[in-house]
Amino acid sequence: MLNITLPDGSQRSFEGPVTVAQVAASIGTGLAKAALAGKVDGKLVDTSYLIEQDAQLAIVTDKDADGLEVIRHSTAHLLAYAVKELYPDAQVTIGPVIENGFYYDFSYKRPFTPDDLAAIEKKMTELAKKDEPVTRKVLPRDEAVSYFHSIGEKYKAEIIASIPANEDVSLYTEGNFTDLCRGPHVPSTGKLKVFKLMKVAGAYWRGDAKNEMLTRVYGTAWAKKEDQEQYLHMLEEAEKRDHRKLGKQLDLFHFQDEAPGLIFWHPKGWVIWQQVEQYMRKAYQDNGYQEVKAPQILDRSLWEKTGHWENYRENMFTTESENRNYALKPMNCPGHIQIYNSDLRSYRDLPLRYGEFGQCHRNEPSGALHGVMRVRGFTQDDGHIFCTEEQIEAEVTAFHAQAMQVYKDFAFANVDVKIALRPDNRIGDDATWDRAENALRQALRVCGVEWTELPGEGAFYGPKIEYHLKDSLGRPWQVGTMQVDFSMPGRLGAEYVAVDNTRKVPVMLHRATVGSLERFIGILIENHAGAMPLWLAPVQVSVLNISDAQAEYAQNLTATLRKAGFRVQADLRNEKITYKIREHSVQKVPYIVVIGDKERDANTVAVRARGNVDLGVMPIDAFVQRLQQEVAAKA
Repeated sequence: MLNITLPDGSQRSFEGPVTVAQVAASIGTGLAKAALAGKVDGKLVDTSYLIEQDAQLAIVTDKDADGLEVIRHSTAHLLAYAVKELYPDAQVTIGPVIENGFYYDFSYKRPFTPDDLAAIEKKMTELAKKDEPVTRKVLPRDEAVSYFHSIGEKYKAEIIASIPANEDVSLYTEGNFTDLCRGPHVPSTGKLKVFKLMKVAGAYWRGDAKNEMLTRVYGTAWAKKEDQEQYLHMLEEAEKRDHRKLGKQLDLFHFQDEAPGLIFWHPKGWVIWQQVEQYMRKAYQDNGYQEVKAPQILDRSLWEKTGHWENYRENMFTTESENRNYALKPMNCPGHIQIYNSDLRSYRDLPLRYGEFGQCHRNEPSGALHGVMRVRGFTQDDGHIFCTEEQIEAEVTAFHAQAMQVYKDFAFANVDVKIALRPDNRIGDDATWDRAENALRQALRVCGVEWTELPGEGAFYGPKIEYHLKDSLGRPWQVGTMQVDFSMPGRLGAEYVAVDNTRKVPVMLHRATVGSLERFIGILIENHAGAMPLWLAPVQVSVLNISDAQAEYAQNLTATLRKAGFRVQADLRNEKITYKIREHSVQKVPYIVVIGDKERDANTVAVRARGNVDLGVMPIDAFVQRLQQEVAAKA
């Protein structure tokens, strides 16, 4: 007998080998109909997978995260099937699942157009309705290469030829279309009901600019129509909130070809920058950090000692002077170690906390640049803590409390915590990495925090805690980090005199709360759709007069509000008041004050809050008090 253990602990027995689909059918027709795949002893498989020995089995449906991935993977193949039906000369290359969807790259005599996308999506719907079975077969590598050569699919043949000769490969067939894939896939095309093609883009074969430019088709797929509608609505909202559009509309910043990946900050944008920087500067001071400033350019020899030259060289801007090679700093940490090393340190000096609004440069690929979110020159709210190994827990827990307060003040209530673990390309031995990773885990336990782990995603010199914020649209953004580094201080000769008068190497904690200020400001702009809270708004109050008769009163009021510490602008133009109100509303100013004869004579103000909310007439003192309270509350 063959015994199958289900997730609830119950068992089902069969006289011989049985497929995942047969097990589902034995449980009930409803489950058999809903089954998309199975998980056998933790491995995701097709419903046709034959179980030949005792195993644990979970039936995967569209209610499971794995089920949604299978749907998206299968829809990518349905896309390729439809393209081959409509454009037989097109060649298929690769089509992976990505966040919220999938893409597939094609080689064709011309790029696809929006009209092509509509036709392809229509064909996909037709093919899905045929409910054709999706079947799997396994071939030796060389036989699979020959097969794809025989049908003119040179890219698939090239992919398979790169697989070791002694390995078999799996192919999936639906109707007239066969593709290379590890799987698993849905049992039939009829399971694919909710999908949409989103856009086309260019992509080089194998990601190499020397190769042919392919056409990439992006799509999204979901288990339920309402889920897709919600996602598409979110994309519409995200388009409205795009920081690049709002940056231009609100006159915050711009970019130009003469400085790729670098930002020209305008006065209003720089006000937001300063508010964020000054807030973080106070957070430094309140938590025992000493602010420092290290050089922008450092000699190659220093970067060789840190390991950056070997592990990070392609991302660094370099220069030369008097036969010496230098690099613009991509990180602030080596400079902070030099400041630490400038004096003899004792265990009594530790923990020693340095903070810097350090400008860094990284040679990001031009295709990866994205507004202020991904740039080549950026400033971090960077900090480094030199401490003993015994002090790690207290320092990490203190930083966690500080970071959570910062995120709360910036109106981010939903924060996910993750630990990025050792990558393949790293410095230091496994024992050292074990100590570093366990130190972070223990500190988070003390904080009472639940976290998820990200294998292979740590920095080359140490693991890190990551803070992922969710914005008003539910999109995650990774901002703050706390990294444990046992390697770099020793590489750069950092020491302290221990209690027993011996020399020891300190542990270095790399920490940033908001990370890149540029990127964080982009996140804030999109989170608030450009309508920044009062304490961050470039212009907090606009004072508008109805006619010249109130001009002097409006100017005096503007001076009063500025003296009280607010960012105010007066609009005394000879324009209709409705026009001026509309114009300042478009600029998303939090408060608009309208001055007419009545307000002038009564020494009052008529106040409109953002969103065209009429707050009525109030004394100036009452308005000032309202502003002060709102700024203090960071509401």
